[in-house]
Amino acid sequence: MRKHLKNILLLSIVIISFIMHYKHFSKDIISIHSWRQTQTQTTINNFYEEDMNILNPRRNERGNGDGIFRMEFPLMQWLVASSYHLFGSSILVTRLFMFGIGILSVFGIYQLLLSLFRKEMLATIGAWAFNFSPSFFYYTINPLPDNLALCCAIWGLVLFFKWTESKKHTPLILCGILLSIGALCKLPFILYFIVPAVYLLKSIIKSQQYKKHILQGLLVFTSLLFPLLWYITVIPKWKGNGIVSGMLDNSTSFSTLVDYLTHNLISTLPELLLNYGSVLFFIAGFYFLFTKKAFRNSHFLLIIALSFSALAYFVFEINMIAKIHDYYLFPFYPLLFMLVGYGAFHIYTTGKKSFKIITISLLCALPITCYIRMYERWIPESPGFNRDLLEHKSELREIVPHDALVIIGNDVSRYISFYYIDKKGWGFDNDNLTSDKLKTMIDNGAEFLYSDSRKVDSSNLITPHLDELILKKGSIKVFRLKH
Repeated sequence: MRKHLKNILLLSIVIISFIMHYKHFSKDIISIHSWRQTQTQTTINNFYEEDMNILNPRRNERGNGDGIFRMEFPLMQWLVASSYHLFGSSILVTRLFMFGIGILSVFGIYQLLLSLFRKEMLATIGAWAFNFSPSFFYYTINPLPDNLALCCAIWGLVLFFKWTESKKHTPLILCGILLSIGALCKLPFILYFIVPAVYLLKSIIKSQQYKKHILQGLLVFTSLLFPLLWYITVIPKWKGNGIVSGMLDNSTSFSTLVDYLTHNLISTLPELLLNYGSVLFFIAGFYFLFTKKAFRNSHFLLIIALSFSALAYFVFEINMIAKIHDYYLFPFYPLLFMLVGYGAFHIYTTGKKSFKIITISLLCALPITCYIRMYERWIPESPGFNRDLLEHKSELREIVPHDALVIIGNDVSRYISFYYIDKKGWGFDNDNLTSDKLKTMIDNGAEFLYSDSRKVDSSNLITPHLDELILKKGSIKVFRLKH
């Protein structure tokens, strides 16, 4: 592949992606997984406004406490908050930061495929197709720590395969650091350590040079201590988080699990992860793995080990992934687009003109099919939560002093409403606010009540605690509380 053509195509990925995202950069958080996004963005805001100590991520539903709540290591959130000190605090800065991480991931896929297959055309096709994965396209500008975890994992693999060529210590050390950062930012990415683990085990069995390979193992695995230490410390404090227990604490019926599996196989995989335009390439990838005897590649065993690890993770978490948590499937991206790039390349190079036309046509269609599939996720009229929070955000924030403690409901997420009103305090959902709970909150400093529940704010048990209605916007009423 001519170098200038490759560079043009790689540059076009950045330009086209930027253009496709352009009108969404300034939009506030809406649509699917707003819960997780507002959780992440709230942590970013609180780093910037309260405390830049990276060990102290804070949430807004904190009552009158400090709000410190540790889950994944909040490196991505901290980095975005740091950028706020340079460029100002806004969702635009967050989205641009995330876009930069996404582009780094795309170029990481290019380098990874180039390291594995030594063909620039294949690597370019894979990077192009990956960029227009509908799910990846959507999350590319959304505040999720999974984006940084994926980026670090991809580049960790790139450096590992570079080390297998050079045998210099630096790439191996950097590989370990990046894979550890990926695992710190999102625990499932710890499975990427299977690649160096299998390689070193294979090398030990083959050469019997224990001392040499143990040293190499120390170089790559020492940094693994950091994610292990972090999660050993914080996981015991998590409550009601099914991610850790997975299928070990499963209450979902077998038929429902089969339904989840079927949905992910026939809907999530082709429609969201791959893009319908890439399905032919993906299937062809399996075909050419056999016909081209890809198992002869020295790295084939490593990719197989990673694939089975990812599948084991999927089975373990299927009750949590269900039909909606497509971002839990980020660890699959490099594996999927290895096959897509491999399949597309070999279809194109069969020598048949019709196959070349089909390949080029499908590749050109990817941005279009991607945009069409994700269009509905950017419609402010259907934000995926109480629309009044989005439409009346400014008034809801300004009517109450920024530092006032409030009560807000209904919000089962305990993040979305707090993010939009930009306040701290207590939350409730399912109309579950009793007189006794309200009185306790007032005694602990609650000054205002935000309510979209007429069952709550018109209750004969609640109204004695309400002083006056100070704002009504759509379904949301704001009351001053009696003290």
